[in-house]
Amino acid sequence: MLEFPHDVHTHSTHSDGAGSVGENVATAELRGLKLLGISDHIHYLEGKAFNRYLGEIRRWKEESGVTLLAGIEANVTRNGVDITQEMARRLDYVIASVHLWLNDPMEYVELVKMAILDENVDIIGHFGASFSRIGYPDRESLMELVKLAGERGKAFEINSSYRAPEAEFVRECVRQGVKLTFASDAHSPREVGRVSWSEKVFRRAGGKKEDLLFEEFL
Repeated sequence: MLEFPHDVHTHSTHSDGAGSVGENVATAELRGLKLLGISDHIHYLEGKAFNRYLGEIRRWKEESGVTLLAGIEANVTRNGVDITQEMARRLDYVIASVHLWLNDPMEYVELVKMAILDENVDIIGHFGASFSRIGYPDRESLMELVKLAGERGKAFEINSSYRAPEAEFVRECVRQGVKLTFASDAHSPREVGRVSWSEKVFRRAGGKKEDLLFEEFL
């Protein structure tokens, strides 16, 4: 059983997920989660699609046995994070993730820095998921990101699907008071709530309930 049962990075049929919001909620209830976040990809949610997305989450909020939040996964591009202030205002939280195919770890760091500075962003998604392929930034650059996140009140997710970020980075977040979240990055209902790796890394880093972004729901 999870000590901090939550998962705030899941996808539904509103983007590239295989299950509906309701199916994700059902799995969350079955697995004893206290908090579930739906965070579909932003590029599927233009215009009326965004209204339908929020409407369905709102309906399930009223029926769900778990606390349900409306999030979104935005993209960190070279021109900034592709989320508007108007969209962010209607959401409970915004995840910003680097999905670009990069070859330079320092370019990755600079993109994440830009996302941390964006006032519409709350959480940095699957940080460092590509480092094993593109190489690792120096420790000084990583610690600069942690410090900046602390100053700007941003969180990092611990992503069980990508197994990122690394334990040392999570430990530094805890040490510097940077908030964290658990993420399955589920793209099907059966993956919802599979955050055991996230919690294991969090606890080994010395994390406590107050180190989690959404502690009030847990």
